[in-house]
Amino acid sequence: MKQGNSHKVIYAALAANTLIAISKFVAAYLTGSSAMMSEGVHSVVDTGNQGLLLFGMRRAKRPADAAHPFGYGAEIFFWAFVVAILIFSVGAGISFYEGVAKLLNPHPMTDPYINYIVLAGAFVFEGIACAIAYKEFRKAQGTERPFHLLTAVRQSKDPATFTVLFEDSAAMLGLIVAAAGVFAAHSLDVEWADGAASIAIGCILAGAAVMLARETKGLLIGEAASGDVVRGIRRIIAEAPDVLHINELRTMHLAPHEILLALSVDFADGMSSQSVEKAVSQLEGQIKKTYPEVRRVFIEVQANHDGAVRMSR
Repeated sequence: MKQGNSHKVIYAALAANTLIAISKFVAAYLTGSSAMMSEGVHSVVDTGNQGLLLFGMRRAKRPADAAHPFGYGAEIFFWAFVVAILIFSVGAGISFYEGVAKLLNPHPMTDPYINYIVLAGAFVFEGIACAIAYKEFRKAQGTERPFHLLTAVRQSKDPATFTVLFEDSAAMLGLIVAAAGVFAAHSLDVEWADGAASIAIGCILAGAAVMLARETKGLLIGEAASGDVVRGIRRIIAEAPDVLHINELRTMHLAPHEILLALSVDFADGMSSQSVEKAVSQLEGQIKKTYPEVRRVFIEVQANHDGAVRMSR
């Protein structure tokens, strides 16, 4: 799996959401639209989330130390999970609150054309940011097989990219809902439609947050490498002339592009310690050459009979 440019994706979304949030709040203040207020909050939450992802990516680059011998790469998983919590608690929560308040105390909307202008502009900027996120996410998946978005998200180990993709997709859906609510409230004189749109935006945000939390939870508790990588490693081991059997093969992502591999293999009987050590070194080198993301390899060597030399690397 290739590496996408996560920083490019986040900076594009950060710039777009900052400008959009300001324009939405101005429109909400001038027109009294709760849907626009919810959308403004949505954009502020997204802006803060991108800042958290950048913070997490910076902390994840810290070198390993005695307290964390495998490094800090998993910090990005933690901060992506925090983003999911914020989307659910702040974004969805305030949207629900605004919607219910408008339903309980409906009032006419003034000068809705400002909302239409802001929503149209926001849709363009969000569309650009979403296109950049999708392009980088697609690039990271490679072109070796048919692309299915939801499957690719489940298989992806880079939460920075798919988090922004989730946020931008939810933002575009929210803009459509907000536009529908503004239209119904003004043109059709359905005053409660604006509040209903705000609640619908809250539902969209809650759904995106749940999906994001589900994906990042798996990475936080230790997720294996993709099936393609595991199968490829098994092929490399199977082609090694001195390996008789794989006893155990386990992988875990320590970071989006860093994999730990633990192997237990049986070598042919009668091999000297020097020959075994050479074979292990060649095996490790071939795995790392084929899959550069496999940064750490631990190999336990056993022979096929009792009393043979056992060694680990």
